[in-house]
Amino acid sequence: MQPTPEQSPHHAYPDHWEADVVLRDGGTARIGPITPDDAGRLVSFFEQVSDESKFYRFFAPYPRLSDRDVHRFTHHDYVDRVGLAATVGGEFIATVRYDRIDDRGRPASAPADEAEVAFLVQDAHQGRGVASVLLEHIAAVARERGIRRFAAEVLPANTKMIKVFRDAGYTQQRSFEDGAVHLTLDIEPTAESLAVQRAREQRAEARSVQRLLSPASVAVVGTGRAPGGVGRTVLRNLRHSGFTGRLYAVNHAFAPDQDSVDGAPAHRSVGSIGEPVDLAVIAVPAERVPEAVADCGEHGVRGLVVLSADYAERGAEGRERQRALLRQARSYGMRLIGPNAFGVINTSGAVRMNASLAPESPAPGRIGLFTQSGAIGIALLSGLHRRGAALSTFISAGNRADISGNDFLQYWFDDPDTDVALLYLESIGNPRKFTRLARRTAAVKPVVVVKGARHSGATPPGHAVPVSRIPDATVSALMRQAGVILVDTVTEMIDAALLLADQPLPAGPRVAILGNSESLGLLTYDACLTEGLRPRPPRDLTTAAGPADFREALAEALADPACDAVIVTAIPLVGGEGELQSGDGEVLAAALHEAVAARTAGPAKPVAVVHLEIGGLAQALAATAGTRPHAASPEGDGTPGRPGPDTRGAAAPSGPASGPAATRPPARDDAPASAPPPSAAGPAAEPGVHTPAPTGRIPAYPAAERAVRALSESVKYAQWRRQAAAPGRVPEFLDDTIDEPGTAALIDALLGPDPDPRGRPLGHDEARELLGRYGIGVRATLPAPDADAAVAAAAQLGWPVALKTTAPHLRHRADLGGVRLDLAGEDALRRAYGELTELLGKPAELQPVVQSMAPRGVDTVVRAAIDATAGAVLSFGLAGTPSELLGDIAHRLVPATDRDAAELIRSIRAAPVLFGWRGSSPVDTRALEELLLRVSRLVDDHPEVVSVTLEPVVVATHGLTVLGASVRLAPPPARTDLGPRRLPNY
Repeated sequence: MQPTPEQSPHHAYPDHWEADVVLRDGGTARIGPITPDDAGRLVSFFEQVSDESKFYRFFAPYPRLSDRDVHRFTHHDYVDRVGLAATVGGEFIATVRYDRIDDRGRPASAPADEAEVAFLVQDAHQGRGVASVLLEHIAAVARERGIRRFAAEVLPANTKMIKVFRDAGYTQQRSFEDGAVHLTLDIEPTAESLAVQRAREQRAEARSVQRLLSPASVAVVGTGRAPGGVGRTVLRNLRHSGFTGRLYAVNHAFAPDQDSVDGAPAHRSVGSIGEPVDLAVIAVPAERVPEAVADCGEHGVRGLVVLSADYAERGAEGRERQRALLRQARSYGMRLIGPNAFGVINTSGAVRMNASLAPESPAPGRIGLFTQSGAIGIALLSGLHRRGAALSTFISAGNRADISGNDFLQYWFDDPDTDVALLYLESIGNPRKFTRLARRTAAVKPVVVVKGARHSGATPPGHAVPVSRIPDATVSALMRQAGVILVDTVTEMIDAALLLADQPLPAGPRVAILGNSESLGLLTYDACLTEGLRPRPPRDLTTAAGPADFREALAEALADPACDAVIVTAIPLVGGEGELQSGDGEVLAAALHEAVAARTAGPAKPVAVVHLEIGGLAQALAATAGTRPHAASPEGDGTPGRPGPDTRGAAAPSGPASGPAATRPPARDDAPASAPPPSAAGPAAEPGVHTPAPTGRIPAYPAAERAVRALSESVKYAQWRRQAAAPGRVPEFLDDTIDEPGTAALIDALLGPDPDPRGRPLGHDEARELLGRYGIGVRATLPAPDADAAVAAAAQLGWPVALKTTAPHLRHRADLGGVRLDLAGEDALRRAYGELTELLGKPAELQPVVQSMAPRGVDTVVRAAIDATAGAVLSFGLAGTPSELLGDIAHRLVPATDRDAAELIRSIRAAPVLFGWRGSSPVDTRALEELLLRVSRLVDDHPEVVSVTLEPVVVATHGLTVLGASVRLAPPPARTDLGPRRLPNY
């Protein structure tokens, strides 16, 4: 018998259903279960709903709620009857409820798996996407309680509600009965529902960032009465940047008769302004921030930038103060940058906002910059300005209690004013979401990341985020898999940004080098080889070369179909008497600009300049097309700052590659072919890909290594873009050899009815059975507690055999003598057993086993593990020294595709060993790829399999053998990426 609601073990208040969400317009709301204490809020909410909306909800006039209604709508068992409310400022703005029903529509309890669902949204908040996000949350609650379908009755005139159901992406049926539309929704997530959810998430989070970056009015709360101080500095910077909106100075200590500060209207509170305020910059001591936030929230401010310090960076007390700040801001529907932030900048001509402590706004450009460190932000702003780069937006998020790099990836994804996204990160709160967003953004524009605090072993002060168990090297590999350009220093970030922002992506790795110094050309050539590029022999123009020689040589290189990029090297021009030519930098820059501008046919190619001590060259090369009298007009629609035709199409190189050939693993012969070379008109535009506005800038570098490293990153990113355009697949043939239901039943039996949250390792036979259900065979082993048992085991398994110790300190340590191979008979086995026990210890300590010999091959290791924050990760390497000592291991996110598997085994440094290195026979990499795909499917289908290690996997010329396997089961970690939308709350 099922428990009654009062007896239900789930009767306790489910606080894990509480969530903060971003609505369609960028504001926030809080969702939580309705309780008996909400009676007053429910009545007040109902009184503010129009008669029409009430009619749509109840199918009849319903002017007020009776006491019985209030009791029914506020008393739930949280199992068969559940109600959720969305609140802003502590007041209800919408409600949703479900009631479990049987197949006749009557109230029921489990095992009935259908529920009737109904919504009511306050008219003032309709159109904000409240009902859509409530549907996601009530569906997640229902699935948790064993409900699989929703039923709803909707009047035909209620088109908004019908659209909410129709657009949700769930499998549904519709009929018309008794004057109403009857809808039945299967609430199991589908690919379509997940896509809908993520598209809505992107639009909402991007809009929330846009509201912070493009306000029509800004109030600086904490503007000092005397010059100086943080608030007064921000106010001055806003005015000097030419902010196009309304600006207010706020300080409760202003005299009643003070009407302005530095030209901005002065007010003692936000409430006294009397006009809408979109953004408040808060620069008051931490103890006064709650008062300022309340003032803002109660008067409709949309977002906050909190510069105030003394929060999580100050320890436990500060962390709690930071959590309280976040709760308070979200309760009013506001998003928050900070605390301890440096500020935000938007250089758009329509906004021109410098709400930061940076004394000067950067020039308007197409690079977006996000940083978690104010000091690093200052350094990056200075470095970019010095190198002639220009920004679209700048954000220094400080402790990033709310707005994070993920939010700005959502914003930059379809921001037409940003072509390159730069992020300096010291912690990643949600790595799984970050890699998903980075992959999507990188498919249309470069994402360059510097990860700080990689080796500190602790979260940086002020960053309260979940702890990931996976090492930083794995996180870095997963970022690269997602298309992120990961660099080590802020200098490398600036170097890469300059090339990516102003130059097209290269079609391949072939590099032409030309210049007036043979030595500098050779240094560049060597650097190219080091970075894996294919340089052509440098062309030495000699020291007598003038600007015209450079122009002619560059034009020839750009027209040469055998190269994909050009690096120009230059030393100061020397006159006939040995003197340096004055003004040579500007003259040389003009010549190079003319050569690039004259290029009209064939694919666009990136150009970079390496120079040594040539005054004025870098500045002249950084000049935009509009400042150069001889520059050709850029193609496009002629609108300044808008994308023209796509020049970033990363076409595959045409013709055979030139330059020295490196030893490398062969590409899969069945892999998709690279894109054909572009036509003479240039590469075709890719739908949805933002193209940088042609600027005519040519990046200049003071060292060959820096230019080549930036170019190398551009080449690798272009290759990733080509591959991302044709993603791999999970081969269907695996389904014939995979027993998913049987595996699920076996896992349930192994874990038992009350599994240990810490999980349990499987024994050898258990692991063999589990893996076998996914077509992963593990060679049997038999225990050998004495020599007679070893001989009996060998007779059972078949000769020849291997004798191995399985003690943890000797496992996989053939170098210590714990493994004896190719024992062909009883005498050899007994002799090996005696030597083993005499050398290493007693049998009880060694735990020896006997295993039949496998065909000779290359020993490899395959692993998969689930991390609560990053998700499931598949890893591969060669067993022993390469992976254990040198860390030569490659990683991919699960689920892995056929392309991921192929790349995984080819991306380790020791990969040539698998492909016939030094005359050896190539091994069966196809069988290895299939094994990787099977392991990926196993952990993806069954998240209870929290770790798998197959070691060694001996890959022979034909086939492979898994000699050892360990599997660990545990209750699966929560998959927040598959649940309803919610903001993190650390």
